[in-house]
Amino acid sequence: MRRNSTVRALLCAGSASVLAVAGAMPALAQESAAPQADSTPDIIVTAQFRSQRLQDTPLAITAVDAALLEARNQDDIAAVARQAPSVTLTPMGGAFGDSMGASIRGIGQFDFNPAYEPGVGLYVDDVYYPTLTGANFDLLDLERVEILRGPQGTLTGRNSIGGAIKLFSKKPDAVPSAFAEFSYGSRNRLEVRAGANFPLTESLYARVSGVHKSQRGYVDQIDYGCANPGNPEGILPAVPTNTDCVVDKLGGTNYSGVRGALRYEGERIDVQIVGDYQYSDRPNAAEVPIVAQGDAANFLCGKWCTYASWALPAQGQAGNWNTGSRNRFSGWGVSGHIDFDLTDNIQLQSITAYRSYNNRWGTDDDFSPTLTRAAGGFNDLDFWFVSQELRLNAKLGDLADITVGGYYSDQRSTYFTIQDIRYIVPGLPLQFLGNDPINADSKAVFGTAIVRPVEGMTITGGLRYTEEHKDYTFIRRNLDNTSPLSPDPFGLGALNNLTAVYDGDRLDWRLSVDYRFSPEVLLYGTVGTGFKGGGVTARPFLPTHATQGTFGPETVTAYEVGLKTDLFDRRLRVNLAGFYNDYKQIQLPLSDCSAYGGGPCAVVANAGDGKMWGFEAELSATPVDNLMIDASLSLIGSEYSTISPAVGGTITAGSPIVSPEVQWSAGIQYEIDMLESGSITPRFDVAYRGREFAGTTLNAVNPDFEYYPSYVLGSTRLTWRNADRDLSIAFEVTNLFDKYYTPSRFDAVYAFAGTAYAVVGAPREWRVSIKKDF
Repeated sequence: MRRNSTVRALLCAGSASVLAVAGAMPALAQESAAPQADSTPDIIVTAQFRSQRLQDTPLAITAVDAALLEARNQDDIAAVARQAPSVTLTPMGGAFGDSMGASIRGIGQFDFNPAYEPGVGLYVDDVYYPTLTGANFDLLDLERVEILRGPQGTLTGRNSIGGAIKLFSKKPDAVPSAFAEFSYGSRNRLEVRAGANFPLTESLYARVSGVHKSQRGYVDQIDYGCANPGNPEGILPAVPTNTDCVVDKLGGTNYSGVRGALRYEGERIDVQIVGDYQYSDRPNAAEVPIVAQGDAANFLCGKWCTYASWALPAQGQAGNWNTGSRNRFSGWGVSGHIDFDLTDNIQLQSITAYRSYNNRWGTDDDFSPTLTRAAGGFNDLDFWFVSQELRLNAKLGDLADITVGGYYSDQRSTYFTIQDIRYIVPGLPLQFLGNDPINADSKAVFGTAIVRPVEGMTITGGLRYTEEHKDYTFIRRNLDNTSPLSPDPFGLGALNNLTAVYDGDRLDWRLSVDYRFSPEVLLYGTVGTGFKGGGVTARPFLPTHATQGTFGPETVTAYEVGLKTDLFDRRLRVNLAGFYNDYKQIQLPLSDCSAYGGGPCAVVANAGDGKMWGFEAELSATPVDNLMIDASLSLIGSEYSTISPAVGGTITAGSPIVSPEVQWSAGIQYEIDMLESGSITPRFDVAYRGREFAGTTLNAVNPDFEYYPSYVLGSTRLTWRNADRDLSIAFEVTNLFDKYYTPSRFDAVYAFAGTAYAVVGAPREWRVSIKKDF
């Protein structure tokens, strides 16, 4: 609690500084002058359904344009998140497939299962991406990234309770252009990117782009029998003993993607059709065991290796089998965007989209070569999604802008799985085949009004009403696809063909007032709500876990005050925000299922309430020509105010909800002009992530496991550009300090198998890139 008090004091001081600085700003603000060439550039965002300057939008937004993405060498969305305040995007471990964990201001979701909803809305060209699977997007041919912090319940709708991340691709236009980039680096890292924009007629344009990237992994999967001949477990080698015993390199990359867009630009209508395809076939995530006890005591390998085999010996229904350590993902989507100007002041927008993907992966849940208390599985997740959104934007002179609209989506997941769980009762395995269809749909109507009653003041109000439905049908059959399930030590066979249903609705609202003291200073205050959709328990052991284990939405009411400034002829930009969140009906896993019929417990329920408070700052500066500095900071405090005893001892009243409490990042670059020889730009970036609450499951092993340790990641880049600025060569190093860190872990089977394992971040790497613009 002392740590929470310290953070609270810092946050109070930080939030007070927002108001103090606001009072001082009018005195500092000078008469508006034409911005200098090296002033902080304007970034146009569309967070409120219309194009606005970032500094005119009364929301906490991190906006990164293509130039800064390239300068920082950020080519996936997780890299962008590391330099945004209060944002966590984590590629998940092998048990969760090709998925991301996402949270903003401590609210999000980390479980890929389609029974659960994400807490951060992900959008590509205003099309909602409804799952965490396949969400670590490559930033191919992007115009900008917008990260909206805080609930966006009236703007983007359900599942944006923490915030929203929006990616915007470059649109086809009338100017012919092309680019090609080639990179090579550590561990045979190879990347190729290319794209072209070309007009077909005076009003019809096309744009295509593609990427391929591959790299060997950095965690050795070692054959235990080979590395330890004559071992006491009697495990025989699966590879020749005269080799290095390495079976695979985990954490590798093998990804390809392509995107194409066709755009018609008429006098009053703009139509764009976009299609994309992506494919990945890579090894398991880079994970290593961190705890091995009991009969697993000999299976700790080291900081950069694992003895996990993804193999299980014959038992019960199963013969000797290997679940497979590869993770394969393929997906494609198509969307249509229509902007039609009905009059000079009224515009109709339509966004239609379809997306489909398949993800296949195997799991070694105990992460060992073999155990009596072992577990493994094979997973095959199919998914499709269709959505339609209509918006009507109207401008009522200088007084007001109004948007009304409607949204509909329908989706279906089919989760095929083979599970072989031997750790609950040794000698009596729980083995079943699942082929579960999960249907979900959502309908919403919404409206937003932006009113300017007096000069300098803007009032923004919004409402959004949402209805949602989800049904999950459980299939529990023998491994040969027969029924009834036998043997059935826990009665899972009673779940076969059982359907659990959730239906709910929700009204969200937002009210914001901002006042522009001068062209340089905007102060705003806002209060609004958001929610993460309800659902059903995805992993029931008893029928009552499924039928009674439905849960409602978790909700937040957020209060925020912010200040946006452009000072000294826009050479200095400082944006500040302070917030307080009233967080209700938090969806949490239970450890005690007494209220649901007993048995082993994996029920999810609305089991707690809490509160969060925080302060955020972002800075960008060009103090002299050619010098660029950017930085961000977030301080967050939180605690559960109430918690159900059924959650268990890992979380109690007063436990933190949000971690880390402190995040910061900074970057600096200076372009050295060499006249006809071009220019050289050195850049340095650093990002700090404070310790994170990980739970108390492993406290008996080592109390230090209660938190993930803090860490600092640095990167550097040196770029040469020719005088025409159409050719560049860059050398970069990431994880400059070669920091060993573990951003996530899996300890769910520790109580049964005695093992736990963690994802390991990539070590120091280098890369050389050559890019040519045409």
